[in-house]
Formats: sequence, C-alpha cells, structure tokens
Amino acid sequence: MNMLPDSDLFTLLAGATLAVKMVLLFLAAMSLWSWTIIFYKFFTIGEARKKVMLGYEAFTSAGDLSSGLKALGAKEQSPLSRVSTLAVKEFRLLEKADVNRERKRLLVKDTLRRVLKQGISKEMRILTRNLPFLATCANAAPFIGLFGTVWGIMHSFHSIGLAQSAALATVAPGISEALIATAIGLLVAIPATIFYNYFLGKLNEVESGMIDFAGAFLNRAEREITWASKGEKN
Repeated sequence: MNMLPDSDLFTLLAGATLAVKMVLLFLAAMSLWSWTIIFYKFFTIGEARKKVMLGYEAFTSAGDLSSGLKALGAKEQSPLSRVSTLAVKEFRLLEKADVNRERKRLLVKDTLRRVLKQGISKEMRILTRNLPFLATCANAAPFIGLFGTVWGIMHSFHSIGLAQSAALATVAPGISEALIATAIGLLVAIPATIFYNYFLGKLNEVESGMIDFAGAFLNRAEREITWASKGEKN
C-alpha cells in the first residue's frame, strides 16, 4: 500500500519529466551554493563591520598617530589594520625618496589618499566576493523555475492529446508537477534577494567606516608629521 497520497510532493517530483527534474536539480544546486554564501558572508561581513567600528573608535580615541596605529595593530586581521599598513609603507617609501622636503610635503597627502583608497577598494573587493551570485539567483531563479513550469505544461498538453481526454484527473498531475518548478524557483530567489540587500546595507556601513578612518588618518598625518606640515621649512 502506498503510504504517500497521489498529490504528495515526492510523488509529484518522481513523476515529473526529465526536463523538469533537471531544472529542479539545477535550482537545488543554486540554493545550496547561495545558502553557503549567505552563512559565510553573514559571519565575515558582520565580523568586518564590528572590527571597523571598534578600530575606528580606538584610532580616534588614541592620543596621537603612532598610538592610534598601535591600537589598530592590536586588532588582528582588522581591515583598518591592513589599510593603515599599506599607507604607512607608502609613507616610509616617500620619506626615504630622494626628493626635497617641500616636494614631499606637496606629494604626501595625495599619495596617502591614493593608497588609502586602494586599500579600501581591496578590502571591499574581498568582502563583496561571491555576492553577485546572490543577485543572479534573485533574478534568474524564478525564470528558471518558470521554464520548468512551461515545459511541464507543454508535456501535460501533449499527454492530453495522446489520451484524447481533457478530464481533470488527466490534466492535474502534470500541471502540478510543472508548478512545483516555479514554486522552488521562488524559494531560491526570495532568500537570495533578502540577504543580498541586507549584505549591501552592512557593506555600506563597513565602507563608510573605512572612509571615515581614511579621513582621520590623513588629518592626523598632516598635523603630526613634521615635514608634512606646511609650517616646516626646508
């Protein structure tokens, strides 16, 4: 005796056409990968946001540039620590360059600004990696599911023609199988859409925090580094 009714989901899936099954398998793979990205990004972006906020607070609370950089160094794997490391490295190269102090003073701010911008861009590329796949799932999954539905309905009408009967008992199973593809496509797309927009909001906060840090870094460098100050003579 069959323990599952004819309308049961698994029975419908088992009776679906090969094309519909392939669509469902593809949607299942998309769902698995998108949820993997969602869980991974939920922790990595959240951790990056926390470190940026705490790092910016520690830097601005420090008495001077040197102690601020030391406070960032204590934050292991902090995005701000990596960005500041690039800026300090470039600053040291400029400091050792065979250029007079007046020329260095004119170059230092633009040089640091470019390096900080590059560092922020690099960190954002790391954090946004794989996120476009969520956008792809959000946009494409419903249409992929719809393709499976259309194919399944075509098959149902073909079966009606062969059976020469338009009775509901003949039509309903095939149409039900086909509609499952659309439903699963929506189940893939909805969480991908929700979390993609959620991550974009958090990433905007992270980027804003790093931009604020870059501004604070430039201001302190200009104030506290003697040869970068306008009042310093050659």
